[in-house]
Amino acid sequence: MMFPSKAFLSIFFVVLSSADASPLRPDAGKVTLSFAARVNVRGAVNIAAADRARVQAMKQAGSMGKRVGKSSFSITNAIVVYTAQVGVGSPATEYTLLIDTGSSNTWLGAATSYSPTSTSVDTGSTVSVSYGSGSFSGEEYTDTVHLSTGLVIDEQSIGVASSSQGFEGVDGILGVGPADLTEGTVSNVDVVPTVTDNLYSQGVIGTKALGIFFVPAAASDSVGELTFGGHDSSKITSPVTYVSLTTTSPASDYWGIDQSISYGGSTILSETAGIVDTGTTLVLIASNAFSTYQTATGGVLDATTGLLKITSSQYAKLQSLTFKIGDRAYDLTPNAQIWPRSLNTYLGGSSGDIYLIVADIGSDSGSGLDFINGYTFLQRHYSVFDTTNNQVGFATTIHTDDTSN
Repeated sequence: MMFPSKAFLSIFFVVLSSADASPLRPDAGKVTLSFAARVNVRGAVNIAAADRARVQAMKQAGSMGKRVGKSSFSITNAIVVYTAQVGVGSPATEYTLLIDTGSSNTWLGAATSYSPTSTSVDTGSTVSVSYGSGSFSGEEYTDTVHLSTGLVIDEQSIGVASSSQGFEGVDGILGVGPADLTEGTVSNVDVVPTVTDNLYSQGVIGTKALGIFFVPAAASDSVGELTFGGHDSSKITSPVTYVSLTTTSPASDYWGIDQSISYGGSTILSETAGIVDTGTTLVLIASNAFSTYQTATGGVLDATTGLLKITSSQYAKLQSLTFKIGDRAYDLTPNAQIWPRSLNTYLGGSSGDIYLIVADIGSDSGSGLDFINGYTFLQRHYSVFDTTNNQVGFATTIHTDDTSN
């Protein structure tokens, strides 16, 4: 799927380089990159429909099996996307790559052509990945990848696209999902080491973990962080609590966990499997749970945005939405459950209306992927994706109880 000017609300990650805010901070085997968020386009966008399309492609890929289907899933049809400027080669050519926890191959060449240098090695293997909203195929190279000054990966596998579909406006993907998602994508190779894998094997980081600190789009401070090797303790207001990855398919193919959800103290979704995903904008829940939530909030479906709309009096009565993950409960406050009102017009909505960020996933519970904790959840809670220990962790931040929406 392309990036038409009136089809996507995009938030781009830009690596900062100002002298008083160094983007690279080694700390006991960790390195942290800062990024800035900005709204990119305006237009009428049914964000719930876009997120549901992503879910359906994920479920289909899981049902086919990664080895057979050569399937991954990228954020190319997401309403909120994240990009970084990544250097490849020596001297480095800079490419704009999507950062994605839902796919794991790193590749380029969709827009800017790959420029081989003295560090480029053609492995002779071919690479092909089908995404729910596009695809690419080409050759595999290994090359030096520069994530930032001083943060360099030697001999990183990269795909060099000879053809691609659905990636207009970007050069490719920086895949930071589970390595298993690369199975069957490169000829003569079972699994391709990811960027995180190689940072670990080359001694740059002490553990294969990725910490992500988002900032609400409407907050005054738009600077977030991506931490390789763990988490940034300065960004959290509680300990990171971890939960093991789920064994339920197809959620287990991604960053899948088990959780239950309650609204105002009453359970609306019993413990079940779903995923944590930076490429999904909303919080998606099973249809039966969504129906209960809609009744409890009094929301009315808005045809333009695909979101539930509530009145000011209904907002005043809104209760907390609680996610029970392991032994911890994480709340989305009433304010965290609404789309930033200052950004309503970016979706084609009315500036004075109030839209909820909880949407229908499109199927009842029991599908094996019954929820997605997307960006609107993650901007209120710090997340850690830990490959070494097969777990995901969460913590509260200074933005958990923000009222900026």
